[in-house]
Amino acid sequence: MYIVIFISRIKIVRTTIFSILLLCFCVSGFSQDQTVGLLSYKKHLTAEGYTLFFPRNQSTVFLINNCGEIVHQWDDNEIYVPNNAVYLLEDGSLVKCKKNFNGFTGTEGAGFFVEIRSWDNELFWSYQSETPDERLHHDIEVLTNGNILMIAWELRSGEEAIANGRLEEFLTTDVLYPDYIFEINPSNNEKVWEWHAWDHLIQDVDSTKLNFGVVSEHPELIDINYVENTGIQDWDWLHMNAIDYHAQLDQIMLCVPYFNELWIIDHSTTTEEAAGHTGGNSGKGGDLLYRIGNPQSYKRGTLDDQILFFPHDTHWANDFIDSEHPNYNDILIFNNNVQENVSTMEIFENPWDESTANYPMIDGVYAPNIFENSISHPNSTSFYSRGLSGVQVLPNENILGCSGGQGYFMELTPDNEIVWEYKVPIINGAFVPQGVEVDYWENLTFRAFKYPPSYEAFDGKDLSPKGHLELNPNINYCDSLTSNQNLTELDINIFPNPVSSELHIEWSDSEIRNIKMISILGQKVFDLDTRSNSVSISTNEFIRGMYVLLVNDAKKFLVVVEQR
Repeated sequence: MYIVIFISRIKIVRTTIFSILLLCFCVSGFSQDQTVGLLSYKKHLTAEGYTLFFPRNQSTVFLINNCGEIVHQWDDNEIYVPNNAVYLLEDGSLVKCKKNFNGFTGTEGAGFFVEIRSWDNELFWSYQSETPDERLHHDIEVLTNGNILMIAWELRSGEEAIANGRLEEFLTTDVLYPDYIFEINPSNNEKVWEWHAWDHLIQDVDSTKLNFGVVSEHPELIDINYVENTGIQDWDWLHMNAIDYHAQLDQIMLCVPYFNELWIIDHSTTTEEAAGHTGGNSGKGGDLLYRIGNPQSYKRGTLDDQILFFPHDTHWANDFIDSEHPNYNDILIFNNNVQENVSTMEIFENPWDESTANYPMIDGVYAPNIFENSISHPNSTSFYSRGLSGVQVLPNENILGCSGGQGYFMELTPDNEIVWEYKVPIINGAFVPQGVEVDYWENLTFRAFKYPPSYEAFDGKDLSPKGHLELNPNINYCDSLTSNQNLTELDINIFPNPVSSELHIEWSDSEIRNIKMISILGQKVFDLDTRSNSVSISTNEFIRGMYVLLVNDAKKFLVVVEQR
C-alpha cells in the first residue's frame, strides 16, 4: 500500500474522495495470499538477475526475473523431461540434460541425452548414452575449452564385483553400476579423458580377492564394501549427483551422496594415469586427493564424526564473483538430511594448501571436521529436501538456496534475512493457479541458479516479462511488494505537504538515485536522476490536486499541491 504523508488540510472534497479510493485500491493489492510463484521480495536487498530452473515432470526450461515473471523459456517435446542439470552459456545457448519420460529411469537422476540449444531453441548438438552397459545421470560440467565432463554409470557384473572384493550380501541384483567420469569433445563426440571409480578400490574382507588392504590406511581409495544404498537398487552404489571443475587447480569435485561425501580428483592426468596411482600434478594419478563428510567411509571415524548427510550441489564458489568477494574460491554444499526435516547450506574455506600442493588432514581426517558456517532458513524446518537441491553465492554476498523437494527458492542476506522467495507452481507436471497449495515432493526441481544482468548471454536478448508460470496470477503482487519496502530505511524528509510553491525533499540514504512526480491522471510532471542528498521541485505550474512522488521507482508518497 502507499505510505501517506500526513495532510493537515484538504480543501477540495473530490480530492479527499480520490485519496480514499486510492488507498482502498492500494490495500486491495494485499488481499490475496501468494501460495506459488513469487512469495516475497525486498528489492533493495535482493541480488539483481535472472533465475534458471528446469522443473521435473514437464519439458520446459524457464528463466524468470525477480518478480517471478518469465523472461525466456526453452520448450521441448512433452515426452522429454529433465535429467536434472541445465546451464546457460556465455553465448546465450543452453546446455540441458533430459530423458524420455516413458523410458528407463532406473533411479532418480537417470538420463538419456545432453543437448546444446541456441537461445531460440535451435538444436546445436546432442549426445545420447543409455544402454545396459552405460547410462548418463544427474549432472555435467562445461569446461573452458568447450569440452563437457559427464557422469555415467557403468555396468560391472556380479561375478566381477565379487572378484574385486564385493560382499555377495551387497549384490541383491547381481550387478553393480559404479560411476565413471568422461570428458567429451562435442565437435567429434570423442571421449578425450576418463576416470573410473572402479580403478581405485580397496577391501579388507577377503585376502584372496583383488584390492585387499587396510582401508583405514588408504583414504585415497574407495572401500567397495562401504554400502548405504541397500535392497533392490543396491546396484546404484555411489549415485554421484554433482560435478564441478576448478580450472586453476585442474581438479574435479564430485558429490557422492551414498558415501555422504565430497570427493576431489586430479584432472591433469592422462586417462592412463587416471586409472593408476601415480602421475598428474598431484603425483597420485586418479586416487582421491580429498574427501570430507564421513570418515566412516574410510574407517577413521564413527557416526558422530559424520558432517554430510546425502549432500547435493558440491562446488567451488567462483561463478560471477571475483577475488574480492569474501566467499571467492570457498566450497559450497547443500546438506540435505542434517536433522529430521532440516536441510542446511554449508560454506567453508577451500583447504587446498598451495605450498604443499595438498589437502591437509587434522587428526587423521580431512579438514574441516565440523562446519562452522551452516546456513539455514530462519525457521529451520521450513527448508528441507531429502534429495535434489542447490546453493549459490551471489555477487552481493547473499545466498540463493533451492530446496528441490519443495520446489522452493529463497535468497538470504549474510544476516540470514530472507529477501526473496519463489515457489514453483507445478503439481506433478501440471501448472496450477495462484492460491493452490503445493505439497512436498509435488513440484520437484533439481536446482536453481541466478545469472547477473551483466552476463554476456543476455547481450542483445529480449528479457521483457512474458507472463507467469502460475495460472491466474496476481499481476500486481510484485509492484505491491517493491512499492512498500520499509520507508524508515530511506530517512527521507518531504516538506511542506501540502505544498503551494516549492516542495523540498532531503535524505541521507545514498541509495536514492531517482525522483519522479506523477499526477493523478498518470502524467509525469517531474523526473530527475540525482547523486545529491536533496532536491527542490517548483509546483507553481502544477494543477491543484493529488500527486504521487516516486523514489527509485519503488517508494511511493502522496503529496497535495494547493493553489498559491
